[in-house]
Amino acid sequence: QVQLVESGGGLVQAGGSLRLSCAASGRTFSNYAMGWFRQAPGKERAFVAGISRSGGSTNYADSVKGRFTISRDNAKNTVYLQMNSLKPEDTAVYYCASNRALQTKPSSYDYWGQGTQVTVSS
Repeated sequence: QVQLVESGGGLVQAGGSLRLSCAASGRTFSNYAMGWFRQAPGKERAFVAGISRSGGSTNYADSVKGRFTISRDNAKNTVYLQMNSLKPEDTAVYYCASNRALQTKPSSYDYWGQGTQVTVSS
């Protein structure tokens, strides 16, 4: 059974940083690309960042480029999202998800974590 468990969310002031983690189990982690998505109240789930199976390729939403960094440790079956220079508009529930390939559409991903809340105060 595939499980993705996010952690690291919380409340931070604007300009601050958080590091999210997503621990995976249940299948060979290095065989799957990973993505981070977020969903704010009243909005659709949106792509934030993605990373290829090896970690050699990454992709970011324009809104987070230069501020967020996605990485993975295949030995630890974990993907990370380092978030710097946080803004109030980054407030959302953040989800990690797995997929066969690096893509941006939520519908392309087959397994999802339960989400972790990130709140950025102004």
